[in-house]
Formats: sequence, C-alpha cells, structure tokens
Amino acid sequence: MPSSSTSSTTSQSTDMPPVTITPGNSPIVLGMPHTGTWLPTDVFEKLNDNGQKLADTDWHIDQLYDGLLPDATIVKANFHRYAIDANRDPSGVSLYPGQNTTSLCPLIDFDNVPIYLEGREPDEAEIEQRRLSFHASYHAALKAELERVRQIHGVAILYDCHSIRSHISFLFEGKLPDFSIGTNNGETCAASIEKAVEDVCVAAEGYSTVLNGRFKGGWTTRHYGQPETGIHAIQMELTQSAYLATEELPFSYAPEKSAGLRVHLKSLLENISILALNGSLSS
Repeated sequence: MPSSSTSSTTSQSTDMPPVTITPGNSPIVLGMPHTGTWLPTDVFEKLNDNGQKLADTDWHIDQLYDGLLPDATIVKANFHRYAIDANRDPSGVSLYPGQNTTSLCPLIDFDNVPIYLEGREPDEAEIEQRRLSFHASYHAALKAELERVRQIHGVAILYDCHSIRSHISFLFEGKLPDFSIGTNNGETCAASIEKAVEDVCVAAEGYSTVLNGRFKGGWTTRHYGQPETGIHAIQMELTQSAYLATEELPFSYAPEKSAGLRVHLKSLLENISILALNGSLSS
C-alpha cells in the first residue's frame, strides 16, 4: 500500500482508515486533504492508466511539514482526491466560477485528461457514497480538532497545507509563484495572521510569493475561516518545484532542497502560533 512517498500503479487495499489524526496542544491545526494516495480497490480499478499514476497528489506534504511545529495538530486525509476531493464544496459548486478547475469527484486530471476507463465513471449515487465515506469523515475530524483546540486557547488557526506542479497550463498561465497564500481576500483570518505569513514568504530569498492570486483558498479555508468565532484559516499552496527532485513520476522528495524551504515554513508557523498564544490576532 503506497504512502505519499511513492506513486502507485498497482491495485490498492481496502483497509486504510480515511483520516489520520495527530492531536496536539498548539493553537495551530495543519490540514492535509490531498497528500493521501490510498484508494479502495473498486475505485482504483476503474481508473485508466493515466488516473492510476495519481499525479495530482500533494506529494510528500506530510514529510515536508513533519516536526516543524511539534505540538501542532495534524488532520490528514489518507484517501486520494480522485475518490473525492476533500477541498471542494460538497454541494459541487465551483470555487472559481469561469476558471478551469477539477470537480468534487474529478473525472479529469489537472491537464484536462480523463482519469477513468471509458464507461466506468462514477454515477451520482456512487459520488454521494464517496462523499459520505471520505469527504464527510475528513471534515468531521477537522471540525472536531478545531473545536478542541479552540476550547484550549479560545482561538484556533487552520493552516491548510497544499502543493501543486509549478506549470499547469489548463489551470494557470506560466509558472506559479512558490508561495501562494490564500485567505479569500482577507476574509478567512485576522489581518495579523495574513501579514505574518506573507512577511516570511516575501523575505525568503530565492522564492516568489503571491497573496490571493490564482488560489485564494479552497472550500476548507473558506468554510472554517470565521475569525469572528475564533477560528481563523489560511491556505498555503507551494510549488512542487520548491521541494521535489522532479515534478513528474516518481515525484521524488529532495531533502536538501526541502531543507531550505522548511526553514521558512517553520518560521511562519511559529510566528502565527505566537500571535495566537499572545492574543495578538488583530482584525
């Protein structure tokens, strides 16, 4: 059974829990909806050769963030986004009207290439079953952990961890900046959180940064980010060129390259944690 450390071209087992929770006592909750590579056998076998590459994975995100904030809570989806996308609106409404994107239950990959064998695409009933089994399970866990952390600190900060290939013409033009920070135009978190994250990224030598550019925060960030309730959310979309050896199979982790990036990720996580602990979450 593969982890996010490897790609898969073989049938997968059916005994993986949909979500792994690592509880901590920090005000920070790390959400990881797209690093999982597990699929039930009946789903995996419906995918064509292209789909079985699982290329649209947030490769090694769990490894990249491992240990950066030791007491942070981690909520990680073990299932692959080709089963159901945990960062899409469960109603199926597009987060980016008028722009190319993939759906709640993707039928194409990020390059607009089909991922299912002809005639094996899921129908509405199967999509709903997957939503209940996977999407709902992930968000039940995430909601519970955010509430637990808020009970400890009075506030909780959801930092939603993502990565993507740096060049995908179907989704965006040119090269994506290394750090894409999403707060839905400042609506999902206190301004001090947004500034603390942006300041670290902008000062990171050799990396490029954009705030609320192509990726303004997915459904997770927009759904949970309600600063008035004490829950703040911010999404970080990293380019995989910033920490992988290659942005194609086998999507190998590059330890030396990653080490440089981890310095900045650690700094920004520590900074927003301090803001929460000091009660400095200004609007």
